[in-house]
Amino acid sequence: MWLKLFFLLLYFLVLFVLARFFEAIVWYETGIFATQLVDPVALSFKKLKTILECRGLGYSGLPEKKDVRELVEKSGDLMEGELYSALKEEEASESVSSTNFSGEMHFYELVEDTKDGIWLVQVIANDRSPLVGKIHWEKMVKKVSRFGIRTGTFNCSSDPRYCRRRGWVRSTLIMSVPQTSTSKGKVMLKEYSGRKIEVEHIFKWITAHAASRIKTIYNAERLKEEWNKSDQYWVKIYLFANLDQPPAFFSALSIKFTGRVEFIFVNVENWDNKSYMTDIGIYNMPSYILRTPEGIYRYGNHTGEFISLQAMDSFLRSLQPEVNDLFVLSLVLVNLMAWMDLFITQGATIKRFVVLISTLGTYNSLLIISWLPVLGFLQLPYLDSFYEYSLKLLRYSNTTTLASWVRADWMFYSSHPALFLSTYLGHGLLIDYFEKKRRRNNNNDEVNANNLEWLSSLWDWYTSYLFHPIASFQNFPVESDWDEDPDLFLERLAFPDLWLHPLIPTDYIKNLPMWRFKCLGVQSEEEMSEGSQDIENDSDSENTDTFSSEKEVFEDKQSIVHNSPGGASHCDAEACSCANKYCQTSPYERKGRSFGLYNTNEDMEPDWLAWPADMLHCTECVVCLENFENGCLLMGLPCGHVFHQNCIVMWLAGGRHCCPVCRWPSYKKKQPYAQHQPLSNDVPS
Repeated sequence: MWLKLFFLLLYFLVLFVLARFFEAIVWYETGIFATQLVDPVALSFKKLKTILECRGLGYSGLPEKKDVRELVEKSGDLMEGELYSALKEEEASESVSSTNFSGEMHFYELVEDTKDGIWLVQVIANDRSPLVGKIHWEKMVKKVSRFGIRTGTFNCSSDPRYCRRRGWVRSTLIMSVPQTSTSKGKVMLKEYSGRKIEVEHIFKWITAHAASRIKTIYNAERLKEEWNKSDQYWVKIYLFANLDQPPAFFSALSIKFTGRVEFIFVNVENWDNKSYMTDIGIYNMPSYILRTPEGIYRYGNHTGEFISLQAMDSFLRSLQPEVNDLFVLSLVLVNLMAWMDLFITQGATIKRFVVLISTLGTYNSLLIISWLPVLGFLQLPYLDSFYEYSLKLLRYSNTTTLASWVRADWMFYSSHPALFLSTYLGHGLLIDYFEKKRRRNNNNDEVNANNLEWLSSLWDWYTSYLFHPIASFQNFPVESDWDEDPDLFLERLAFPDLWLHPLIPTDYIKNLPMWRFKCLGVQSEEEMSEGSQDIENDSDSENTDTFSSEKEVFEDKQSIVHNSPGGASHCDAEACSCANKYCQTSPYERKGRSFGLYNTNEDMEPDWLAWPADMLHCTECVVCLENFENGCLLMGLPCGHVFHQNCIVMWLAGGRHCCPVCRWPSYKKKQPYAQHQPLSNDVPS
């Protein structure tokens, strides 16, 4: 995870250097910077109108270029970067989508329940034509969408009852704006009552209603009172201008930042005495002044601080963010970091995408889980001081020159998504190249693995090594893989259902005790010594064949059955007198004696001394219900019960990791039984 974070920070550094490189190229070719001021006199009439449309100022009554130029100068200084963005937006002929409401609930959910935005809805009455024609409506949608105003069409034929209840008997235009100055307050619906159905007149009506929510100051006394007043708003932005009403982008931002930032418009058009403005440090007109508890900040003096909606929106978001803004930022950063796994992972193509999907799911799940307690803590009243100090730190850091460069780069790359994606892809390919070269130098075989080999290894790993047993009966040190690899713990947290269904590997089976079943008094000492030597050799060879490969023994069940020697399963009836005499007993007597002790002189006894000390004495396997024969291979479980080696291995390899008799876990230690060891001369009472 730290490696991905390092590569992501390196990528951001590359973007920062690349933006400075582009600025140097533009300066070398044209001799201008993005922050350089533009003289409106040198601009054409069309470019001046484009600037006014982007700022949200009407020019319908200004036929001459001089009047339009003066209006541009009154609204704020024009920079090269703003001019470039406005012309680029004007050239883009993309059609903006408009919502078609299906009924009352759809209208209520999007319009009346939206507390921090403006909606413009065209209502079409039953059997009536729309108030605004199709061509003019498309122009209106494109014009108002620049300022974050959403549009829609409500046809009363889809819900005539709701139209009658609202009183919409004729086609009209409806605008919804927040009613109060508090965040998430009520909204009010206003109906257009003008006679002229033109785009400019409708736009003036919209901007007039939006500007009515901004506090307007017309004299110096009121300004002095407002400047020295301390209220609930920590951040205030003042517009000192010689205009009839504030620009549309300023009014739209006042609605978007309702409850966070207070917008104040100071109309100095008819002021005679401007001495107080000089006292508070306002010398130029127009001026955008940000007032915070830390001091005064003049907007427009740093890189990327244009007089536009997008520039001021990013500036205010960095100073006074919402929780949702921080969540979206963390979501983008986490996903960019997760996508680095596509280039860091080496090997098969399927492996890259499987690891990528796993990383995306893990990181996003952990991000959502980590945000839940944060949201809970922010609701506590005891954290108000912490919240205030955090905002103070943000205001200090985001009013620096470096922060202005970062905001300018963000606007540049967000307006050029193709450049952003191409640089990310190029950065990832470089990471892939150097990572592949490093692993080849380390002789890592997974670099050359194909898709089929990796899928096979993935299945083996998933079924055998994804989750370890709860407790092992072996005397191994208690260590967790999570101490060495924290990603395993993160993967377990991302998929909590897997805690309830663990997969237990079968590698513990090779450590279970095994031995040969023998009977006393069957052969002579010479034959016994030879037989024991043969059995010992057979046992060694069988152990070698059985445990030479973990895959052959514990994953291939059929191989276990066929590889066991024939003498391990069958023996001559005459050579095993103890087994013959045991088999001659009745089934009821055999059942009662199968787990008992043999203490008779008439029966040939099994050699209990060859058994492990903590194993229970028995002569029958409860898995196959057959007697133990002389020379057969036995295996015991931690609970003490004994079975044929082939039978119990197939039982455990099938996923039943418990004893067939007592259901004790086959991988878990158990205290040994304190049992009486039989003697050969014991006589039954």
